[in-house]
Amino acid sequence: MPDGDRKDRELHHRVGDGRWHRPGPPRRPRQGIRAGPRGSGDPGRAPPEYAQGIYATPGTHDALIRFSNGSPHAGADARLGAATGPALKIFGIDGPTLLEDEPDTGTFDYANINAPIFFCNTVEHYLFIQELFLDAPSYFSHCRPGAHRFFTEFVTGKGTLDQDNWAWDEFLAFLRLSKIPPVNVLLSSYRTMGAVRHGDYIAKVRITPDPHSAAAVVRRAVDPASAPEVFRPALQAELRERSYVFDIQVQLCTDLERMPVEDTTVEWPEQLSPSVTVAKLRLPQQDISGPDNLEKMDSLSFTPWRVTAGHAPLGNIMRVRKEVYRHSSIARHKLNQQPRTEPRSADEVLGPARHGDHAGGE
Repeated sequence: MPDGDRKDRELHHRVGDGRWHRPGPPRRPRQGIRAGPRGSGDPGRAPPEYAQGIYATPGTHDALIRFSNGSPHAGADARLGAATGPALKIFGIDGPTLLEDEPDTGTFDYANINAPIFFCNTVEHYLFIQELFLDAPSYFSHCRPGAHRFFTEFVTGKGTLDQDNWAWDEFLAFLRLSKIPPVNVLLSSYRTMGAVRHGDYIAKVRITPDPHSAAAVVRRAVDPASAPEVFRPALQAELRERSYVFDIQVQLCTDLERMPVEDTTVEWPEQLSPSVTVAKLRLPQQDISGPDNLEKMDSLSFTPWRVTAGHAPLGNIMRVRKEVYRHSSIARHKLNQQPRTEPRSADEVLGPARHGDHAGGE
């Protein structure tokens, strides 16, 4: 068996046996939001190289967003850090997905993070880095000596890497991500972890605040030390008072040397290729504080591979995510005793939208 296949099998086994899924409360409450992304209303506004795949034809679609934290632990926000991301599910998309066991769902997912880089490039890195993250509380409970041991084992791959291949790039990316300041989740930009196909092109996709919506946010800074939960109450309060808009933007790869596909620790320079808006993601004014909201959204599955062929994920770590997300979803639903089915509409998940909750056209 090729070594890459062996590592993938090991990763899938760890997900399947629950090693990387801890039963109990979600890591950070997964807040469900009704939304409605809209393709560019005027095809002439986006140049042909950006109007690709599902963005080639103007239209309106219902959608759901689930915000959650990237930590493998449960606990107060102060313990979990500021790494967050939205999982976006768009309904009514024509064409088969890249998931062999559910090709005809009519849904399209994004699973983005609030950073322009990632700290892991290969399945080999992912294996030891995830183990370190799971055991991080034990390391850091020993203060400075424990932190030194954590950092050393990160760089050396827990002693598995030759010195010439020590994970310095990944470690520096991790340090950069650890310094993300905590802000209201409505004010962050969220990018695909790696590159994706964009029709005939290679790209990264980001979900970024519309400037007018961002300017209206009242609860901008959050202090994780001030209360056990700070992110979710701030989000709930903003959407209870006003609607919100994100821009869905595409950044095309124009230089494979300076905008690599396989190295996710490298930020793609906007100077080489600026991000261009291809759709609007509209969050209507709504009350998302109901206790059943979390349960409904936690029952969903999101994966960067639930997309059409024209938007296929690219690169080593993105390829690994296909089976990792699938096995993680199967294990999580089994542990939580939830049916694992893909919804056909936002109404099927959250119930019929009340008046004013539709996020359709302008």
